[in-house]
Amino acid sequence: MNETSLRQLLDRLAAGDLSVDAAVESLRTLPFEDLGFAQLDHHRALRWGFPEVIFCAGKTPEQVAGIVERLAARGPRVLGTRASIEQFDAARAVVPDLQYHALARCLWLDREPATAPRPGVVIAAAGTSDLPVVEEAALTLTLMGHAPHRIVDVGVAGLHRLLPHIPILQQANVVIVVAGMEGALASVVGGLTDAPVIAVPTSVGYGASFGGLAALLAMLNSCATGVAVVNIDNGYGAGHMAALINSRIAKDTSWNDNS
Repeated sequence: MNETSLRQLLDRLAAGDLSVDAAVESLRTLPFEDLGFAQLDHHRALRWGFPEVIFCAGKTPEQVAGIVERLAARGPRVLGTRASIEQFDAARAVVPDLQYHALARCLWLDREPATAPRPGVVIAAAGTSDLPVVEEAALTLTLMGHAPHRIVDVGVAGLHRLLPHIPILQQANVVIVVAGMEGALASVVGGLTDAPVIAVPTSVGYGASFGGLAALLAMLNSCATGVAVVNIDNGYGAGHMAALINSRIAKDTSWNDNS
């Protein structure tokens, strides 16, 4: 349940279109709902502005379907990351309008898409092999009401490919940099823009990359200021953080200091 649906519930109660008992029943599972194998945090949309996201890896198709069904019944948006096609098929059987993004490996639902998504977020990817993480971040941003701009295959092995995009990077409110191998692109971008940079190391690389650990350590040791790092392959985490930053910039951030 998000703020909009809560207001609608209270409006219906005030207008007499909903009984007190029915309203109590709707509110009974507002904080969380116990499914036996999962406890769904329905209050998260009110706290964060976005519902609980399903990490599908390690769950059975039936468990994913059960969670999706309950989340879809309580709100207009659902996002499940690291979802297999088998999990999606099981979930779509109970939520027919559910969608699947094969490259991002995400299942998703958006019954109230943003009419005017916010610009301001740029996603730069070092290589084509990084696109699954890029698309996970981009889908997260889209569902949260933002319009990400993608710059792909501009890694440091051919740095001249990045140069035409410098004006876009410098106009951005926040930049997500996705890179595997040695992860150097985050430092390069961090030195070209005053926007906060969210670096995402990926597991792309040969043996000594240690599944993304080399890129992670390189990004953590960046000499460029304004670079923060999320976990390996965590496109969702980067997308969510970028959405929060971009939304804050769009709001009136004046403070009422009574001290």
